[in-house]
Amino acid sequence: MSTSKIIGATAKLRDDMEIFADRLMSDQIVDCVYNPLAYAWDVHVAYLEKSTTAGAKTILLGMNPGPHGMGQMGIPFAATTVVRDLIGIKGIRVLEPRRIHPRRPIRGLEWPREEVSGTRLWGALEEKYGLIDNIFKNVFLVNHCPLMFFLGDRARNITPDKIGGPVVRSMLERCDDYLREVVDIIEAEVVIGVGKYAESRATSAFHGSDVTISSCWHPSPASPLANRNGGADWRANFKSVLPE
Repeated sequence: MSTSKIIGATAKLRDDMEIFADRLMSDQIVDCVYNPLAYAWDVHVAYLEKSTTAGAKTILLGMNPGPHGMGQMGIPFAATTVVRDLIGIKGIRVLEPRRIHPRRPIRGLEWPREEVSGTRLWGALEEKYGLIDNIFKNVFLVNHCPLMFFLGDRARNITPDKIGGPVVRSMLERCDDYLREVVDIIEAEVVIGVGKYAESRATSAFHGSDVTISSCWHPSPASPLANRNGGADWRANFKSVLPE
């Protein structure tokens, strides 16, 4: 029951994000927007079918897709080997965005470059919980915003915290609504923001509620905290907030 409800809620979010993507481009806030919930929908549904039936009550909340991870494969914090070997999703076709930038090709599950944030995060989850079924018994991963934003001829990747205005605020409020839907559907008790931005969105979305909000460092290789002591400090910080 929870799986069908989440798939339905996510389909509505997917369609609403297509509208926001068009507005962001027509208002020249960004030059190009990708919505992996649309072109990688079949992979995302396969992920939801695997991840929402195990009873996790803790949500790991990311910011938005990375160009080498969810932006290719439609799975939060995706990395090619993680999706294939750990999550066990393969052989599903990924389409192309409605408007594709020549510097941002989409190859889906065959993307050759690993997303470092994804390999770090899922690798730590595998170290703590073992097989994917046990991971999903403990945590459910979702990104706050499902869109990727690009600027300029070189398609520079822009995160949601770097853009603003009424359309962006409305878009992020819609993402807050979806997060609250997911929490209600799976009866989550804890939301862990992966990074300060995700934590701040969760804190705002659940102000006055009984949902517990916490955070961990982001595993991005651009973060000094994530790289400290060869990543050992990040792994310790991340595992310290996970359910036992």
